Amino acid sequence: MMRHLSRWTSAAVLWVAFSSLARAETLAATIEQWGLLGSWAVDCAIRPDRDKGAVLTYEIRKDGRVMYRRNFGDVKDENEVVSASVNAEGLLNLMVYFASLHQTREFGLLHANDGSLRAIYNRSDRGEYTIKDGKYVKTGAPTLPQQRCTQPSS
Repeated sequence: MMRHLSRWTSAAVLWVAFSSLARAETLAATIEQWGLLGSWAVDCAIRPDRDKGAVLTYEIRKDGRVMYRRNFGDVKDENEVVSASVNAEGLLNLMVYFASLHQTREFGLLHANDGSLRAIYNRSDRGEYTIKDGKYVKTGAPTLPQQRCTQPSS
């Protein structure tokens, strides 16, 4: 009886390990195939600044984790992308865990024909939107397109 239990326990541990690895590979592949890797900004020529624009960088670490780095100039952070999926309209849906905020946020990005991307929605894990239908909830202004930055962000 104990031998069978030990085999089942070993099998369960291996299944969890391989499932985690497969999920990480699928997440990284989704991000890469959609074309999100690299740095993005409204204006790549401007130094990162909270009021004038942040540089947002998506990268795949050697361990397979997908990271989302935000550079606001005076403040920088790094957060883990925990899931990504693409819907039928091509919208990339991301879930990012922000450790400093102790919350997961979900946001959707859409590629434009010119290669830029726009934030279509951004909401907290409680369903509170800061961006909805491509517009900032507080002002009603549309989100600005972000361009891929060719030089590394500082």
